Amino acid sequence: MLKTRIITAVILLVVLLAVLFSGYYPAVAVVVTLFFGAAVWEAFRLFKNKAALIVAVFWTAAFVYTFFFNQGLEQARLWLLLGMAIWLVRFAPSLKLGLPPAEGFGNTMLSMVYAVALVACFVAILVLFRHSPVYLLSAMAVVWVADIGAYFAGKAFGKRKLAPSISPGKSWEGAIGGWIAVLVLATASILAAGAVPLLQDTFAVQMQAKLGWGVTLAVLTVIVAASVVGDLFESQLKRRAGMKDSSNLLPGHGGVLDRIDALVPVLPVAALIGGWL
Repeated sequence: MLKTRIITAVILLVVLLAVLFSGYYPAVAVVVTLFFGAAVWEAFRLFKNKAALIVAVFWTAAFVYTFFFNQGLEQARLWLLLGMAIWLVRFAPSLKLGLPPAEGFGNTMLSMVYAVALVACFVAILVLFRHSPVYLLSAMAVVWVADIGAYFAGKAFGKRKLAPSISPGKSWEGAIGGWIAVLVLATASILAAGAVPLLQDTFAVQMQAKLGWGVTLAVLTVIVAASVVGDLFESQLKRRAGMKDSSNLLPGHGGVLDRIDALVPVLPVAALIGGWL
């Protein structure tokens, strides 16, 4: 299982880096479309939509038309703000209040709202990539570092459950460890940026240069918290649906949504801040 997981991760990383740094935008568009389509399909499966594949094809076609053929990115800020509002008003509170039953109008409406949140996430990917591939990867890396830090801190110190009814394996100690890992590595990258040109166009370095240390650390804290919410929300969906993974598209990793769940609420925030900077 570990071998499969590593092989899949290496292949994904190689493909991702090759496409992002190729300078060939159509290739980026194809990869973004494939991942968006897979994520939407998995999401509607978690919402028990019997026509998940058909609905996902419709959403993907609409996404492609809007953002690759119809200047939809000119309205990117609206999508990013909408994505943030959805998480603040509906999804984050659901971790405390719960979800509607898996059948019925409320569930159908919630599935559509989550699809809109996925649109906002992938719009953010395009916006961040338009700045630069390094900028996009560095924004994603904040979530990856938080996840890795949380895993090891949770293994070593985890005692107090973060959300036992949703994801029993997650702990407060793990979440705090992930947050500390992000702050430490972000600080190190900022301090090293003067001597390492590649770091100068990264998310944390750009933010500190324009907004200062206090705002940078505060924003990174908000981003780590948002990543935890995104992770827990998908866990809540999977628990309600009785599914361990969102799909088996990625051997050893589950589905696309399992890999991007924490990014869904985070990237719109990063893209909005990047646009402001």
